[in-house]
Amino acid sequence: MAAFAANSLLCRAALSDTLRAAHIDPASFGAIRVTSGALVLACAMRLRSRPAAAPDWRAAVMLFAYVAAFSFAYLTLPAGTGALILFGAVQLTMFAAGLARGERFALAGWAGLALAAAGLVVLVLPGVAAPPPGGAALMAVAGAAWGAYSLRGRGVPDPLAATASNFLLALPLALLLGAVFVARAHADVAGVLLAIASGALTSGLGYVIWYAALRGLSALQAASVQLSVPVIAACGGTLWLDEAFTPRLAVAVVAILGGIALVLTDRARGRIGPGTGHRAS
Repeated sequence: MAAFAANSLLCRAALSDTLRAAHIDPASFGAIRVTSGALVLACAMRLRSRPAAAPDWRAAVMLFAYVAAFSFAYLTLPAGTGALILFGAVQLTMFAAGLARGERFALAGWAGLALAAAGLVVLVLPGVAAPPPGGAALMAVAGAAWGAYSLRGRGVPDPLAATASNFLLALPLALLLGAVFVARAHADVAGVLLAIASGALTSGLGYVIWYAALRGLSALQAASVQLSVPVIAACGGTLWLDEAFTPRLAVAVVAILGGIALVLTDRARGRIGPGTGHRAS
């Protein structure tokens, strides 16, 4: 979750144009992000003797859709509004899939989810304005794509091989997107470095860790745990972007992390229904 939060911070830093021109355009950011992730994961695979994963074009398309829509959405959306739309879409996607498979929480799990969701609302709602429809639609697409990508990764036997394959297959799509918007392309050194950091570290290696973690989580739990990302990002902003740690943020931290603890405790007591560990079709 810390890697996902870092992705938001890196993307905002690269694409933000509130005070000055953005360091890089969103298509170039996405292309460099996927390219650097693919290169790092390919190098990691060369250090191993195990075979590559079978191609999963659905996962690759979902990965590309998330990266592209996420980048373009943050051109027009404020951070709080974007987080609310993104994780709302992730929740709906993964909860619908989990419930369809028969996964259930007991009372403590649902209470934890409600508490975490309330914390998320406390974190972002006071600063939310009516979002631009184009940016809102793109962020909803990003959330649905990320939720679907996460579902594809549940139960994969080799998270590193699967993620490396997904990035490699998504690479032509990302480069094509960059070519389509080449007339609007611009980047300075800072923008390129931010995109590389996002792709190589917080995306490439971060997604390997996420795929590995998914093997021990149900779809409902995986959706709930991701509610921690906005609050981690907000706390990161106070540490590295000189943003204030407000009482509202403190309340959100307690509510979200406490709610997630209840959700995970609910699983530990064996109250999650069937469905854990099966790959999405």
